[in-house]
Parts: sequence; C-alpha cells; structure tokens
Amino acid sequence: MVQERLRLEKFIDDMKPADEEAMKKAACRWDSLAKPLGSLGMLERAVIRIAGIQGTPQVELSRRELLVLCADNGVTAQGVSQSDAGVTRAVAAALGQGTSTACHMARAVSCRVIPVDIGMEAHPPLTGVADRSVQEGTADFTLRAAMSRQACLQAILTGIGLVRERKKAKVSIVLAGEMGIGNTTTSAAVASVLLGEAPSALAGPGAGLSSEGLIRKIKAIEEGIRVNRPDASDPVDVLAKVGGLDLAGLCGICLGGAYYRVPVLLDGLITAAAALCAVRLCPGCRFALLGSHQSAEPAAARLLKELELEAPLKAGLRLGEGTGALAGLAFLDLALSVYHSGHTFEHLGIEAYHKWQ
Repeated sequence: MVQERLRLEKFIDDMKPADEEAMKKAACRWDSLAKPLGSLGMLERAVIRIAGIQGTPQVELSRRELLVLCADNGVTAQGVSQSDAGVTRAVAAALGQGTSTACHMARAVSCRVIPVDIGMEAHPPLTGVADRSVQEGTADFTLRAAMSRQACLQAILTGIGLVRERKKAKVSIVLAGEMGIGNTTTSAAVASVLLGEAPSALAGPGAGLSSEGLIRKIKAIEEGIRVNRPDASDPVDVLAKVGGLDLAGLCGICLGGAYYRVPVLLDGLITAAAALCAVRLCPGCRFALLGSHQSAEPAAARLLKELELEAPLKAGLRLGEGTGALAGLAFLDLALSVYHSGHTFEHLGIEAYHKWQ
C-alpha cells in the first residue's frame, strides 16, 4: 500500500495549473467573432477552459473517447436497487458490442466508447470490454468497509493510467461514464460525507426505486456511515469505506486529466461525486473538469456547485453510462463550429463590440 500511496502523492505534487496565456488568447478569439460579446455564455467559457487545459488557443476535440467504468457494489444486498449484478454484466456486454444507449448516442457525436471492467463480479469474458479489474465487486458497506484502502488506491491509479493511455493515443478529450448497479447509493453516501449533509437530502430514486425502496436506500447509507465512520478529511478513506471501485477509478480519471492535460467531461451524479473526491485530494485538478448536465438526482446540483462547475444541460437525464456527457459533447461541437469560423468583425468589415466597465 505504501507504494500506491507514494505514486498517488507524486501525481498530486507534480500537478501543473491551467495555461492562463492560452485562456486569454481563447477569450480574445471569442471577442473577435461577429456576435455580441459573451453571447454564447457557457459554451464560450467551456472552450476557454479547454484552451487552458490543452495549453493552446487552437482548441480541438477531434479525437474523443468515452470511458465507462463498470463495477458491482455489495450494498445492493440491502435492496437499494431494482436490479442486481446481472444487469451490470448485461449492460457492460452491450457497451462492448456497441449496442447500448450510450453507444448509439456516441455514434451521433463521433465518439469512441471504451467499457472498462474495474470491479465487476466474476463473469465470462466480455467482448470489447477492457479488463482492469482491481477485485470482483465490493462488500456490503452496511456491514464493513466496501473495500480495503489498498484496493481503493489501486483503483484510483488505474483511472490515472487509463488517461495516460489516452494521452499516448493523442485523444483530445475524455468523457467520464460508469455502469454499476447500486452506484447511486455509493455516490450519495460519498456526497453525504464530503458535503456534511444528511443522506435523506441527497439520495434519490436512481434507476426508479419506489418510495419504500428509497427509504431502504437512505437507511443503508446512514448505516454505512455509522458502521464505517469515514473521515471526511480523507477522500481515499471515504471512497474505500462507502464508495465503489467505479467511483475510485473515476476519481483517478479526473486526476489523470489534470496531470496529462486532457479535458475530462463529466456525466452526472456518479462522476460528480468521484470528481469531488479528486478535488478534495488535489484542489489543483479542478481546472481539467467540465460539466455536461445537471442530473435529476438530488445530490447532483449540490455537487456541481461544490465543484464550481457549470452544466449547459438540465434535461432530467439520469441514465448514466456517460449519456449526459455525450449530449454535452454535442454542445462543445456547436461552440467550436463558431470558434474556428472566419465569422469575425474584421471579415465582415464592421466595427467590433467593446467591453464597457
């Protein structure tokens, strides 16, 4: 475990900030375009942010990949979901075969989908699913810690490694997605501890729990926190005790995005909870994160606010798999179609707008 801890500390210590000069140049580019200043709102700010991540005003997102981290959660034994681990396996298989909901959406925005087994229960080999399994699922956190600290650190480093691979392949943006029955429960538990708010204020119906099911979910989170007493000042402890392997891996993806200068476009509740763990571990990684949509889950808006992230979409999405991030990617494409155009004040021969103090 010492080796994993030291490796993670090195990534954090070596983190570099956003490129302010590239951001200034990107802002000037927007201001040169023939439209009211700032009139594309969040879309302009997102492109400027990406310039700071990529270190150049020549923002490009031509090579895009969605990483869908798949894992199973032992807390499902408490009846916190309508489904069991069989659904995780079935959806992971569909992702590998290119037939899932996310895959259809990804084709519309020319995005490659890479499902990753980071902690599913034992299963036959799945075509098209990358094997990065740390262990076969987690324990029921109402009884004991979901995983060991070492397993959690390994999952975080696995996420960082996935981004390193993407960087070597010259991928220009990574979309963060997940698949794991029970992970809205683990995400709400992590959010409850890190935000210091009651589970009843943050837990939602997930994939469609009844009111009785939601009560069970809230009680399971409360019991998990009581039994394990996660330390809110130590995100690794929180992830290990009441989180999941997918969350830990996503935390690593957020850290890796900042370290390797690859923008990370978040999805909904689960990825936002993982991102908050990353930011609490290393506040300097926040610059590499982008919001896509505000999930219908109660904790989502609270997490985005804590992360200081904007989400251009608020459409009641709660599917997961990275589907919200894919929808957000379409907005980024629209922004870049204008950003890289020749539709400038100079080209049209009209006087540019001025900023007034």
